[in-house]
Amino acid sequence: MPLIETRAAERCRFDQISLGEVMLRLDPGDFRIRTARSFRVWEGGGEYNVARGLRRCFGLRTSVVTAFADNDIGRLAEDCILQGGVDTSLIRWVPFDGVGRAARNGLNFTERGFGARGARGVSDRGHTAASQLRPGDIGWEHIFGTLGVRWFHTGGIYASLSPSAAEVVAEAAQAARRHGTVVSYDLNYRPSLWKSIGGQARAREVNRALVEHVDVLLGNEEDFTACLGFEVPDTAADYGSLSAANFRRMITEVTRQLPHLKAVATTLRAVRSATVNDWGAVTWAGGQFAEATHRPGLEIFDRVGGGDSFASGLIYGLMSFDDLGMAVEYGAAHGALAMTTPGDTSMASLAEVDALARGASARVQR
Repeated sequence: MPLIETRAAERCRFDQISLGEVMLRLDPGDFRIRTARSFRVWEGGGEYNVARGLRRCFGLRTSVVTAFADNDIGRLAEDCILQGGVDTSLIRWVPFDGVGRAARNGLNFTERGFGARGARGVSDRGHTAASQLRPGDIGWEHIFGTLGVRWFHTGGIYASLSPSAAEVVAEAAQAARRHGTVVSYDLNYRPSLWKSIGGQARAREVNRALVEHVDVLLGNEEDFTACLGFEVPDTAADYGSLSAANFRRMITEVTRQLPHLKAVATTLRAVRSATVNDWGAVTWAGGQFAEATHRPGLEIFDRVGGGDSFASGLIYGLMSFDDLGMAVEYGAAHGALAMTTPGDTSMASLAEVDALARGASARVQR
């Protein structure tokens, strides 16, 4: 029996769906945003990346609930989503007024960073179609009741975009749970998204309310502190038993205050440089903890989306295994592999994740 029991697959149209904004990522490659003259285009979004990973790497039937202004930029984003294999039937298309006064599509300029220069993201997402979704716009009863969904994922990035977006998250999560769909939520704190609307105080107010409707809670040390107010001592210490123990104490406090949670997971990352991180994860479910293999000095090509790929690997593990240790290993391995390739989304295969989770080396395969 899997660690997290879900609705029967044969009774559901989708194994998993995500709610969130999908932006176009404009990547300057080896250059800086401020000096680039050409950009490579990817699609990405914290919540969407999970659905894409579960589809492309793990072979599940996934979809995304979002909204686009109906112009060529929106259709480009749709084309990227289609290439990723994620179902697009639940996308809401909003008429474009020719300028974007009423609704537009989000852009995210992201440079990967190198060595002492950290990765940098500059988003352009005000008044986007996805941020303007309101309760009642999406037929959640049809999605969860008629179509059927085993797992629903959303997070704090989407909830931060507008008051109505947070209301849509609550509406969706409540509908999902009424129909027996597992709800996961990644806190995913981004200071830039909250600074003009109340900062950490507002982030805590919104997220504390939303996690009441969540079964599986994800984040890192900054997320749990900024979004929920849980303090993690000694986070500046090197990764090791002391740091891992502190994360366990934090998760214990989270589950004490939020006893309805079925699982909690956090990545463990120590940044040595933009291209070398220490990487690991701790997960709690069913009253037990499991810690993934610690990977010191992990070389990184593009760190953006590593946490989302951890989430998709963990979700797959929780849905598939009765072994919490293997579930968190799948999450950490998928996150590590995703950071070896460009773009927000994973290019890993299930065979590669399984091999790394079981201790395979980076020896050439031929």
